[in-house]
Amino acid sequence: MAELAFFSGTMDSGKSTLALQMHHNHAARGRDGLLFTSHDRSGEARLSSRLGLSVPAQEVSPATDFWAEVVERRTRGRAVDYLICDEAQFYTAEQVDQLARVVDDLGADVFAFGIATDFRARLFPGSARLLAMADRVEVLQVQALCWCGARATHNARTVGGVMVVEGEQVVVGDVDAAPEADEVGYEVLCRRHHVRRQTARTAQAAAPSPQTLGMLPEPSEPSAS
Repeated sequence: MAELAFFSGTMDSGKSTLALQMHHNHAARGRDGLLFTSHDRSGEARLSSRLGLSVPAQEVSPATDFWAEVVERRTRGRAVDYLICDEAQFYTAEQVDQLARVVDDLGADVFAFGIATDFRARLFPGSARLLAMADRVEVLQVQALCWCGARATHNARTVGGVMVVEGEQVVVGDVDAAPEADEVGYEVLCRRHHVRRQTARTAQAAAPSPQTLGMLPEPSEPSAS
């Protein structure tokens, strides 16, 4: 039976890698699939992984109608057994409902991948609807790590390595952005450091001076008179 599955995780948890692997596995068994993405780091109409894998995909815009996309292809003779939907947090709630209809009425599997919350720790509309509508929700087992070594659970937006909490919900950036550059980037943090707005760069700046214990010369003993 077809299903709508949502695979969720923070940035750097391997969502796109899993999406590409799932596409490979299904295609290797002779199934016909469609790949969709939105605002991928490598550019428009690409589905890419941080490991360096990249394949063509259809760019999702607010005007994309998933039901019409599948029906049009099936009308032309394609099977369309499954859909891989990456960066699904950027989809609209209506588009998620379309995906659910593709599963229920057309019998195609839909595998959606995305982050749940934005840089302010608020649910994306697409993710919120997926959490409500999915037959199955899985949190990725590959754990991204905060700079402190704890499990990263939140996505922080940074400018020059400093966390910001205001701005548009969707701004394209990457966790590989140079912290010294005055550009938008992202960093994964544990809840504690997200609440404190403490990134790797600001934590380093706030660190105390290195300990000098054992580095000072020992006092000389008084000479005998």
